[in-house]
Parts: sequence; structure tokens; C-alpha cells
Amino acid sequence: MLRFEYPEYLYIFLVLIFLILVHYYAAYRRRNKLKSFGDKGLIKDLLIDVSVWKPELKFWLCILSLSMFIIAYARPQFGTKVDKRERMGIEAIIALDVSNSMYAEDVKPNRLEKAKMMISNMVDGMKDDKVGLIVFAGQAFTQIPITSDYVSAKMFLETILPSMISVQGTDIAEAIRLGCKSFTQQEDVAKAIFLITDGEDNEGGAIEAAKDAVKAGIRVYLLGIGDPLGAPIPIPGTNQYIIDDEGNTVVSKLNEEMCREIARAGNGSYIFVDNSTSAQKKLSEQMDKLSKSKIESQIYSEYDEQFQGFIILGILFLILDVFFLERSSHRKLFSNLLKNREYVK
Repeated sequence: MLRFEYPEYLYIFLVLIFLILVHYYAAYRRRNKLKSFGDKGLIKDLLIDVSVWKPELKFWLCILSLSMFIIAYARPQFGTKVDKRERMGIEAIIALDVSNSMYAEDVKPNRLEKAKMMISNMVDGMKDDKVGLIVFAGQAFTQIPITSDYVSAKMFLETILPSMISVQGTDIAEAIRLGCKSFTQQEDVAKAIFLITDGEDNEGGAIEAAKDAVKAGIRVYLLGIGDPLGAPIPIPGTNQYIIDDEGNTVVSKLNEEMCREIARAGNGSYIFVDNSTSAQKKLSEQMDKLSKSKIESQIYSEYDEQFQGFIILGILFLILDVFFLERSSHRKLFSNLLKNREYVK
């Protein structure tokens, strides 16, 4: 595979194209001027030491030399290959609840931001693991396919907002089913889904989905975030709270019992998330308990520099340009002199 470290330098070729156009335009002007002096055959006999093809050859040798130097300056690189190596780690899919109830502020600064901080810390603790991110409310979507690129995972994490899903509600079952489809096909790797939610499941079927995950060799962990006593849901950008059809303030409560049932069905654990750091510690402990298995990953080898060959070719063309003279050879010049002498006789 070919690539250039500095491809912008290849635009210098536009200058060479301009020089070629100027060269041929100047040659055209010279030919027209010579025609104005008289007969073409006579002029040719008078210019006996002028070569027609050598100046053209020297010009193109110079162009080729400059071309080689430009390519070398752009740093051509060849030889990339993909190495498959085995690492020790797990595959983790994080399913984050982004329903409007996650704006509740019973956990500071609010449930969603607390969840983001926990995920960020979780990713920071990963080394040879793979991670994927799913967001869900009334529907579930893959935000980040499973990857070992932790930098990108954290970057996309910052952009998550409830407004990115138009269908509100909390469909935990769909999040689990999508999570099960998001793992790689590699076998003998510990796989787990970490659900972060306030536990208000509006659709049902989450326990059955968790049992199906266990059959597929996937564990389901539940991180319940919020206060079981509940909290109102702020409307972003205002000082108001969400109200129901009767004008009453909607209070979102953490459903711990349902979270425990899903975790048991998923052969995982339930972790209560509050304002302390205990949930982060328990999460780290659960990840450490998961068996560390070999994960096949692709590692791209570095490109090999190839500019040296282009520099050598550039110098070679430059040397040839120096050794070629624009004038005709002495042998041809002497032959033309004899011809002209016989013509005079």
C-alpha cells in the first residue's frame, strides 16, 4: 500500500505542468520566428551545430529530476501490513439509558452525567479489553461498535444526550438484545453487558432478554442509578420540571427490585449508584472477576520510508542532464561542413 506523509507537497507538480506549457509555447514562438527569416531548408543548413532533439531531451531530464525530488519530499511510504496478535481481555458492551428521567438530579450533577463519569473511569481502567456503547430509551441504538480504541469511545461518550433518541420511554429488553448482537464472533472470550439505568422499564421483557443472553454465554450487569424515593425531572434550559397530563410534577424513582431481578436473570450483579464512589469500586471488582481470555486484535505495522530511491533517481536524471550537450556532435558538424563545401563547388 502506498501513502505519502506530506501529500500536500504533490501540488508542486502543478508548477511543473505550468513549466511544460511555457516550454512548448516558447518552442512554438521560436519556430514561427525562424520561418519568417526565409527557406526552412536553408535555415537548417545554416544552423549546422544546432540539435533538434537534445534540448528537448535535456528539458525532460530536468523535469524528471524535479519530479523525483518532489515525490521524495512528499515522503512516500510503502509496505504496511496487518499483524494479528492475541491479547488478554474481555468484551464489554455498555448500555446507557438516555431517557428524559436521566436528567433527574438525585445523583449529582444528574443521573446521566454521573453515568458518563462512571463509564469514562471504567474505560480508563481498561487495557486489553474491547468496549462498545449502546444508548437506549424507547429504542436502542449502537453509539460505538465494539472496539479497543478507548480514545474514540470516550470522545463519543461526551456527545450523548436524551435528545438523540426521539422515542422516549425505557426499553431495557431491546437494549439487551442489541447488546447481544454487538459482540464479535470470537469464542472463549468473556462477554458482558453493563446496563446503566434508573430501572423504569416501560416495555417489559427485560428478564426474558437477560435469560437469553446467558444462554448465549453473555452476562448482564445492572447499575441502578438514582434515588428509590424519586426526584423530579428538570426540563433542560429552564427552571421547570416535567409534568403529566393532569399538571402534576413527574417523579422518577429508581426501581431497585426490577434491577436486581434482571441482574439475577442475567447471571450478573446489581450495583447501586449514588453520590459516593462505592459503585465505581464495585464495578471494577466485578470486571476483575470476569475471566480474562485471549482476544484477537489487529495491529498495523509502521510504514517503511521509500524516499531514498526517488532521491537517487532524481540525482541520476540530473547527472544525465549535465552530460548531454545542446549542440550537435562534432561528427555531425564535420559531415555537414563537407556537405556544404561540395554544394559550393
